[in-house]
Amino acid sequence: MLHRGDCHCGNVRFEFESSPDVHVHRCNCSICDRVGYLHLIIPRSTFTLITGWDELTTYRFNSGVAEHYFCKTCGVKPFYLPRSNPDGYSVNFRCVDRSAFGEVLIEDFDGQNWEDNASKLAHLSSVSDQDAGSSE
Repeated sequence: MLHRGDCHCGNVRFEFESSPDVHVHRCNCSICDRVGYLHLIIPRSTFTLITGWDELTTYRFNSGVAEHYFCKTCGVKPFYLPRSNPDGYSVNFRCVDRSAFGEVLIEDFDGQNWEDNASKLAHLSSVSDQDAGSSE
């Protein structure tokens, strides 16, 4: 099923494929907790940026591996390339049109202890998980 999302001002628009029933993660790490990010991790192959990459700016911290993408105009982070899933994207579920989703289960993730818990996320960008109708 095709879903759409965007930043606050609409200068960054994207679409992605996902089942209608999803597991979304609420992380308590230093950046996610501050901005209220809700993670829907998807395979990179199911994601399409509709607008240009030139509308985005990036931020890296700590290990420098994750690429956090922000709209240059409104500052919203609609998606990013997570360290836990370099073959996927974490879409900010708060930036997604939720009208086509069915069941949405929000689970807490202990990102403050990321090294101990990251392996619990590694499978989420697997295409086989998406094909089976599960994001977890």
